[in-house]
Amino acid sequence: MYCYSLDDTTAASLLPDLPLSHADAPAETPQRFLVSRDPSDGRALFCVSDPRQLAAETDDLRALDPGRIPNPAPELPEDVLRAIGERRLSAVNVRHPRWREALTFCRPRTGKKRVHILAVGDVGSTLLTALKLAGGDCIGTIGICDLNESTVRRWVAEMSQISAPWDYDAFPEVVAVDLDHLFECDVFVFIATKSIPAVGSGVKDVRMAQFEANRSIVAHYARQARAADYRGLFIVMSDPVDPLCKAAWLASNEDENGAWDGLGLLPEQVHGFGLGVMNARAAALAKQNDAYRSFLTEGRSFGPHGQGLIIANSVAHYDDDVSQALTKEVVEANLRIREMGFKPYVAPAISSGALQLLLLLRGQWHCGSVHLGGVWFGCRNRYTPAGLETEALSLPDGLFARLRETEQILAGII
Repeated sequence: MYCYSLDDTTAASLLPDLPLSHADAPAETPQRFLVSRDPSDGRALFCVSDPRQLAAETDDLRALDPGRIPNPAPELPEDVLRAIGERRLSAVNVRHPRWREALTFCRPRTGKKRVHILAVGDVGSTLLTALKLAGGDCIGTIGICDLNESTVRRWVAEMSQISAPWDYDAFPEVVAVDLDHLFECDVFVFIATKSIPAVGSGVKDVRMAQFEANRSIVAHYARQARAADYRGLFIVMSDPVDPLCKAAWLASNEDENGAWDGLGLLPEQVHGFGLGVMNARAAALAKQNDAYRSFLTEGRSFGPHGQGLIIANSVAHYDDDVSQALTKEVVEANLRIREMGFKPYVAPAISSGALQLLLLLRGQWHCGSVHLGGVWFGCRNRYTPAGLETEALSLPDGLFARLRETEQILAGII
């Protein structure tokens, strides 16, 4: 392992245990490139997918379209360019108070992971069932915690009775976890919620109606994660996903006086799961309507699980009218379920939750909300040995303008 910097003297003083000489470094070893950015709205470490990302002065949506970064890319040696192409270069923000911890976070514990789920209601129990059945290759145990102890005992008993004939260790074991051991895991999934508007209540934006109620709850557990020096992923699934991600991050990074100190959860530790079901709903609509069919091969989903969502019919052949129409139908799809008299939780629990978590643990591309420029923004991303990588694209002006509008919406919430 070695470090690269525009200033090798600075690199040597910052990383004295990492030799600057890299002739003997294994080809697959992640390399480090030091950057200096405001830690209050920037990532501590990320995987570099385009040299131009190293020239940015701030972390923002231009990471998704590096061609929009105004500064030219730095001149880099061939081996560093090769490392970028192979996704082995990490950008390390040395102004972040916990940048050293970030170096180890991007290389998590090997082997099957311990997943803990907080709250086993409708969404939590559906997520639990899906992870039990499909997570045997990457999950070792699933711990569940709920204020209702009878609920926990019920689900531990139910899950223990699910097994494949003669292959009794094929599925992850489900165990009870108490509040004192909640963060003894690799992945913590927050699905707790204080209130959900009843079916027929007339509330149109159900997600935002839950924000103030759920904000205090997620903040409590984020502070608990800080106290436990938690080093795993903090996944938010409760609504509204994206603002709650930021609320969790802010709460965990406040000192006893409420001032931001950056000593809590790293930005890249906090991940939101809400975009997956929106992407899946767009795919379902595209299969039903030829006007949207390009989404299946060329489309992308961006932004939050709710107001500000952007479904692009195509990146290469973007049509704003078609995309706006598709987005509207996707946003309103959950209302169709509520009109039937049901709460729409099955598809979100599986498409946003279980499927995205399994893809994440396997190091594959998935839909998730990540920290970009002070907000949590949904996009296609994956975790690599060099850190979190967000997909870099060449986005049409009209589409990028819509991303900027959504960024302002999210920034205005919290």
